[in-house]
Amino acid sequence: MTQGLDKTSASAALMAKPHLLIVDDDRELCQLVSRYLDDEGFLSTAVHTGTAGEKAAISGAFQLIVLDVMLPDRKGFDVLRDLRKQITTPVLMLTAKGDEFDRIFGLELGADDYLAKPFSPRELVARISAILRRSGWQSKESASQRPPLLLSGNLELDMGNRTVKRDGLELKLTSAEFDLLRQFLDAAGQVLTREILVENVLDRKFSPFDRSIDLHISNLRRKLGPQKDGSERIRSVRGSGYLYAWPATE
Repeated sequence: MTQGLDKTSASAALMAKPHLLIVDDDRELCQLVSRYLDDEGFLSTAVHTGTAGEKAAISGAFQLIVLDVMLPDRKGFDVLRDLRKQITTPVLMLTAKGDEFDRIFGLELGADDYLAKPFSPRELVARISAILRRSGWQSKESASQRPPLLLSGNLELDMGNRTVKRDGLELKLTSAEFDLLRQFLDAAGQVLTREILVENVLDRKFSPFDRSIDLHISNLRRKLGPQKDGSERIRSVRGSGYLYAWPATE
């Protein structure tokens, strides 16, 4: 009897760990990262080609994908583009140090965040943890409370299952885009600085040279589209930040 309980407890403990997919052709790096992630309470599976990564990711068995830009058979960007047509699983891109184009392009294609190589394992865990918090992984308590819907014109944001609908149709938002929209709706009519948005949404310190938040906002604007009257939902306030404008009827 005790043995059965122990097995059940062990199984439950495994289920409580987020499972990460690492797509990188550097096998030595994958081994090092996997060992570190295991020590930090994560499960990880590594594959070494873009084709294998896409196939594994589509299975839906992973809570987050760590995807390298340079792969032997396909570019990570092509894998990300195909994944975003099928799944919304959070993706952390690994880019070359100092290659701003890769970072910008990855975010434009729907990556949730990026990390430049070489990186410290601690920074990797910090980025992964922040993305998982944003994605609402295992937020059973908040989901069970079923918070009221946030409504803005033809938009409907459901905090319980982290979905957004426009005119009744669900939009495919990344975790960063969802949390950005929530921040804007919570502070509609108020100017939010880039510093506030970076710290609250990306969960890291603000750097004036980091344009990630602007790219996430650009993607969010494109997906949301204009208000029904044709006006902008998210307005840039020169020298200050961004402002979410309620529809005229509200």
